[in-house]
Amino acid sequence: MVFSSHIFVYYFLPIALLSYYLLPHRAKHFGLTLFSYIFYGWANPLFAPLMFASTLIDYACGRIISGSERQHIRPAIRACKLRRQVAVTVSICSNLSLLGFFKYFNFGIANINAVMGWLGLPIWESVLHVTLPLGISFYTFQSMSYTIDVYRGDAKAIRNFIDFACYVSMFPQLVAGPIVRFSEVSDQLQHRAHTLQKFARGIAFFSLGMAKKVLIANPCGKCADTVFGTGVVGTLDAWYGVIAYAFQIYFDFSGYSDMAIGLGLMLGFTFAKNFDSPYRAESITEFWRRWHISLSSWLRDYLYIPLGGNRRGAARTYVNLALVMLLGGLWHGASWNFVIWGGIHGGMLALERRQGKTSFYTLFPKPLRVIATFLLVLIAWVFFRISELPDAVVYLQCMFSKVQVQPSTDLIAGILYQPYYLLVMCVAGVVVWCFPQTWDWTQRLTPLKVGICLILFGLSLAVLATQAYNPFIYFIF
Repeated sequence: MVFSSHIFVYYFLPIALLSYYLLPHRAKHFGLTLFSYIFYGWANPLFAPLMFASTLIDYACGRIISGSERQHIRPAIRACKLRRQVAVTVSICSNLSLLGFFKYFNFGIANINAVMGWLGLPIWESVLHVTLPLGISFYTFQSMSYTIDVYRGDAKAIRNFIDFACYVSMFPQLVAGPIVRFSEVSDQLQHRAHTLQKFARGIAFFSLGMAKKVLIANPCGKCADTVFGTGVVGTLDAWYGVIAYAFQIYFDFSGYSDMAIGLGLMLGFTFAKNFDSPYRAESITEFWRRWHISLSSWLRDYLYIPLGGNRRGAARTYVNLALVMLLGGLWHGASWNFVIWGGIHGGMLALERRQGKTSFYTLFPKPLRVIATFLLVLIAWVFFRISELPDAVVYLQCMFSKVQVQPSTDLIAGILYQPYYLLVMCVAGVVVWCFPQTWDWTQRLTPLKVGICLILFGLSLAVLATQAYNPFIYFIF
């Protein structure tokens, strides 16, 4: 079930909100958890027990860590310290094992067979083909952050299992983020305000997110799929396709995040901003302060800093930056092209850190710095979009050199350069580089803004009724 679907907008969401507000205070989290499991298990009910098992393990580990803090006798302190370490290790290993098996088993077998074939040895005929559960990358990171925060003393362990299950499974941000850390919502799980102002802002967030998804991301995605699915294309078409994909992935994911934040506000929760106009960044370092903020901050706090951050010398800092981004790329998917994508960003982060204030970006005025950064991001998106390395290399050749194309390739111009798609691409560029972020725009709602949101929401629903193309990119991650 996706947010931009009739079954969600017309049936699931109204029933879920009505039930939530009719339930007494003590039962709200149980009701929200129940609806979240229905939402998650809609595509495949077998995914729900897996999430429940992960939730149960992390809840138990959190209680063990918290209970061990109460001992004050010296021998008991040593034993409790060991229990705390064991508990947090079990939590981390169980989450990473789940993620590793379901996300990388097929990838691992394919690579082993490739090496065996290269060596002339028999390949492993595996009868097991693992299906990737929706959102496992997000809820494992989210659940794992709970035990780590409790272990570090950044948050108190939660005593009520239903409250914790509600935190892990909350449907607004369950399958595609943003990654909501427990420390950010622990107090809200206990006490939060349900106000008309917050609910109205939530509707505005949801409406704008729906418009981003349906009115911009979907048409841009259609153009991107047309170009990337053609193979060898002309230079202009190649650039058109990768720009369309850059717009698609931004409006798709930021639109989903807006809808998630809006739904959270309707339920009384305030989630953190996840995007801050990333294509206006003047460097790759700034790009990662603006793009998928919940993931970049998670990688910083739970991977980069524990690895030593920038505290162990310049060389180690560069290695840490590159390693974190390589792992961040692999987190997105089981493909070497994701690793290359992460390597490009990690290498640029290390280079910019090495150059410091004398970075080559300073040679350009601000508009050119933004353009240069966007071009680097576009090149990296090619590896993110294409799963096979040879195909990505061919696409880059199409972008930067004149290649021989088939006459039939000219037919794609009939799709790409229709007035409708050209208009959408222009609107996407204006929104990306000129419009304020949803987070800032909805801080103060006026009658005019409310009217704009309602018009965009109505238009989105009307267009949704005619669209057959409606994927959410980050569902596969």
